[in-house]
Formats: sequence, C-alpha cells, structure tokens
Amino acid sequence: MKHFILSVLLLAVFAVNMEGQNPTICRLGFTYDISQSSHWGKGKPVVTKVFPYSSAEMAGVKVYDIIDAIEDIPVSELAVNDIPTLLNPAGKNSVVLTMTNLTDSAKRVSINKDCKRSDAITEDQLASAFSMYSVESTSERVFTCPFKTTVISDPVNFLRYKTFAFGPIDENNRKLEEAINAAIEKEFRKKGLTYNALNPDMIVETFYFYNKNPNFKGVSLVRVDNNQSAYRYDFMLNRIEKFPFLDNTVAESEAEYLLQLGVRLKDNRNGTGRILWECEANELMNGPFRLENYAQSHIPLMCMQYPYSKYTRNVQFLVSQKSYNYTGISYDVNHLEQVMDVDLNSPAHIAGLRVRDVIERIDTQPMNHTTEEYTAAYKQFITNTMSLRDPNTVFTDANGFKFCMFWDKFKYTQVADAIQSPRNMAIFGYLYKFAPYVSPSGNNACTFYIKRGKEKKEVVIRPTIHSEMTIEIK
Repeated sequence: MKHFILSVLLLAVFAVNMEGQNPTICRLGFTYDISQSSHWGKGKPVVTKVFPYSSAEMAGVKVYDIIDAIEDIPVSELAVNDIPTLLNPAGKNSVVLTMTNLTDSAKRVSINKDCKRSDAITEDQLASAFSMYSVESTSERVFTCPFKTTVISDPVNFLRYKTFAFGPIDENNRKLEEAINAAIEKEFRKKGLTYNALNPDMIVETFYFYNKNPNFKGVSLVRVDNNQSAYRYDFMLNRIEKFPFLDNTVAESEAEYLLQLGVRLKDNRNGTGRILWECEANELMNGPFRLENYAQSHIPLMCMQYPYSKYTRNVQFLVSQKSYNYTGISYDVNHLEQVMDVDLNSPAHIAGLRVRDVIERIDTQPMNHTTEEYTAAYKQFITNTMSLRDPNTVFTDANGFKFCMFWDKFKYTQVADAIQSPRNMAIFGYLYKFAPYVSPSGNNACTFYIKRGKEKKEVVIRPTIHSEMTIEIK
C-alpha cells in the first residue's frame, strides 16, 4: 500500500533539487526519450507524454514531436547529459524549442516554465496521493495488448511520408472494411497525415480473421475460477472495460475464438511496395466479439506505435485518469496548513486566498495535524471502509494494489459520513466534493477558514473540475 502513503509522495517531491536557500522545481509539462529509431528522430529527444493543463500542452507540443533545437542550439551538437540543463535555462522563465512532426517542420514553440518550491505540493499531486477517496475518478491502470509490430530494417525517415490512401476493398466485406478504414483514417489524421487518393506516399492495407477455434479443448477450471478476462481502455466508451480476451500465458487450445487484425503501410513514393510498418493483433478469446467493434476500440492503440515504435511484441499501456477539484492552492509539504502558492487567476486567487495564509479548517475538517497523522488516518480509512466498496468492481492498479474498488452505489451516504467524520481526518476529501459519495447535496463550493496575521477570514471557493485522461505506451 506504499503508493497510498502521503509521506512517500511528499518525500519524492521534496527530494528534488535541494540546492540554494529556496530550492525550486521547474517543469515544462512533457517527458521524452532519446530516440534510438532510425525512422524517427534518431539521437534526438522525442516527446512521449504531454501532461494535461501544462504549459507544454498550451504551447501546442504533441506526443512524438521531435526536438531539433533548444534555444536555437541544434541537439545534434549536444551531449545527452546537456539536454536537461538547456531545457531548464537558469534565469529564464521560458524556453524556445524547435520541433518537427508529420505536420510541421521546424515549428518553434515557447514554453513557460512552471516553477514551484520543492517543498510545495499541488492539488494535482494530492489527488493522486488521496485517490482512494474517489477511485472512480482517479486511478492508474496498466494493460497489455498482444500486438506484433514490424518496422522496415532500412533507415527510412518516416518524416518523408505525409499522405496515405487505402488499398482496394473486398466487396464481400465492404461494410467491415469501411469501418476499419474509417478508424485508421481518424488516427492518421490526428498524427498529421493527409488522405490523398491520387498519389499517396503510403498505401494502407488491412488483413483480418475471426472464427471459432477448431482446436478448442475447453478452458481449464483454474482459468474459469479466476475469471480470466482482460480489462482494456475502450475508445468507443472512453473508459476501461472488460473484454473477453485471454492473456498471453494461455495455450491457444484454451481459446474458444480466435481474432486477428493487421494494419500494413506500404511504400508508394517510388513504387517499390515495400512494407514500411505493420502492426498485427492476435487475440485468444473466451467469448464472441465483433471485428468491427475490435477495430474501433483497438486501432487507436495499434496506431500509437507509429511513427515512433518502441516495442515489437506485447505492448503495455498505462491509462492515467484523474478528475479533481482545482482551486489553485499549493501546500507546504511540512506544514500542510500553510499556503505555499496560489496560482494567478485561479478560483482560490479570485476568492482572496494568498501566499502565507494559514488554513485552520476546510468545511468541517480542522487542519491541525501533521503529515504523519494524515498519512496514518488515510491508511486506516482505507482499511475501515472496504465494506463500503463494491467487490464486483475490484481491479489492480498500476502500482500493484490489488484491492481497488469503486464505492457501492447503495452506500454513498455512509461513504460521505466516513469522509466527513473528523476522526478520519479526510481534509483533502474536498478534492472530490463534486462526487455524490463525498457531497450528497451536490454542493461543490468549499469554505476555507483562514488566518492572516491576526485576522481571521471565511473564504468560499468555487473550484473548477480538472479532468485528465492520458493513454501512453509504458
């Protein structure tokens, strides 16, 4: 349960950059790899994740953007160890990057640095630390798809391939193939590729198979007892769903159905027809599933391996979901009642909260405990409220905690009572006050009782709900 312990998160935040009297941590809002791919930005930083609400997202940075230059210095002239320093230039509030992707070449973006003191913790971080108040809205989950990805061995630069068209449709399966092609076209357009039926750079071909397994011998009793089905993100429903797929440890003879779907890109620039990239899914299933539905829910996952392919088999995905009340307050990790920072023009700033204010109470919860006491109370809260959760929703999160469960919908009143009980010290329950199991009345406004010098004030903050959903290759 260590991922639920607040002190672990606080220590991780505090341990970064301890130099100077008031050490700060500056973030740009994205992560990157140094590419080893001869097809996409080899030797250069390639963006692998853009954080929601970050300055990078606001500046227009996209996943798989290639960073060509930092402050007009070509990265090809830099040592790998120099890159982090240049991305955080001393004495500057922003950094200018020159980037390339399938749409733009040499686009310039200016990203403001988001700098906070190292002993400050944001509501975004607190929402993760206290996620068991609302697993329904805040969790991280991992799943694996049996994809086999093949990329041409020649050092072909995929930046040269800007347009695509589809190969001939099988008239016997026109409806199915049109649905598959529509799903592919949607993803390719998102990447910046353009559909061109007359003279495309690439021809897209698909292949598929779905039928009962002629060698099916029955599922073992062990697997039946363990209910071996897969949870994956469903792009049609925008949530994690249960699918009738067996994992890759299962023998093919135990699968009642077999499904295959492949997407292949062929070189059409010089008429060679060589295969540039191919992703093939082979599923073992314990129940029926329509190929059209599989395409709509899984082609977005398959296409995440293009143009920057990291894995050849069994791609693992991380789904991060988070919705929480944002007021704009950052707290002192050592004295949580202290306001360390207030984002400009945030709900808290508009309501009148300021740096160095002391929070004595949030709604009915007094804020007079240590970090260690809040941590212990939170752990005890998790244990004591397991009976209020729905065992039919149990899942293992990305940190390996096996007993994540949604609240039982018939026990929301009891859940709210537990969160509001002073003995549970659920001071940060306000992050999820929009949920009916935290505030049955539906009132999402939060009252902060603060002390500013000798003055005491009652401040009503109407937070906005920050909702984040990211899916990335782990």
